[in-house]
Amino acid sequence: MSSHSLENECKEIHDSLGSLNQLIPSLALRTQIERQQITETYRALYGEDLISLLQRYEAGISAMKSAAFSLWMLDPYERDAVMAREALHEQGDANYKALVEILVGRKSDHIHLMKQAYHRRFRRQLDQDIINIEPPHPYQKILVALATSHKAHHADVSQHIAKCDARRLYETGEGGGSGAIEAVVLETLSKRSIQQLKLTLSSYKHIYGHDYTKSLKRANSGELEHALKMVVKCICSPPNYYAKALYLSIKGRTIDKCCLERVLMSRAGRRHG
Repeated sequence: MSSHSLENECKEIHDSLGSLNQLIPSLALRTQIERQQITETYRALYGEDLISLLQRYEAGISAMKSAAFSLWMLDPYERDAVMAREALHEQGDANYKALVEILVGRKSDHIHLMKQAYHRRFRRQLDQDIINIEPPHPYQKILVALATSHKAHHADVSQHIAKCDARRLYETGEGGGSGAIEAVVLETLSKRSIQQLKLTLSSYKHIYGHDYTKSLKRANSGELEHALKMVVKCICSPPNYYAKALYLSIKGRTIDKCCLERVLMSRAGRRHG
């Protein structure tokens, strides 16, 4: 966009503040780069941060729409950083599902930039905040393992590694106690990329004729089983996972009140993998 076009766009936004119905047509069709240019130009012209200004108008318009619109204006790394922070500090327990969606649904370079944005915005380390979640929960260990996987894994996937990991998961699930199962699962999650994990879980089902989560059920793994079911669904079939999450949210059948906003924002401009 030219400087003149950006200034005119910012003037229209400034004149329509408080009316989300006018702002949405103005910005909805803009690319991420164009929205960033508009935000920078608005700050230069009016001396205010446009996103913070939008949040100030929540009393006059739908708070949910305003919050979603504010997230939409952020770059993807900042957006995930804000959603992660909100998930960690949700009233009651932390929103573990929201954190899993971020760590499973993003590439490693995105996670690295998101963690930088988290530290820049909140002056805290995301990994450490996950470790410090109270009270302890099985999801917490899974999240730590997934965060570690983004630091250590190789980009290429291997059918041989997938079969070896599948066999190890099967043998531990059939003969090991819950402690041994947890140790093997967490080690696998921490050392493999999301794509490698997806191939491992697919190989497991192909070789042994059932999903890995059925072995957890037989081993009576309790809370770990429940947490891993969600992680496995998110890894193996993102379209089905997010479609069900949206359906339950629209129908009001979930206690995750931010689910609709979060899923729409996080999947914006992104292909399911």
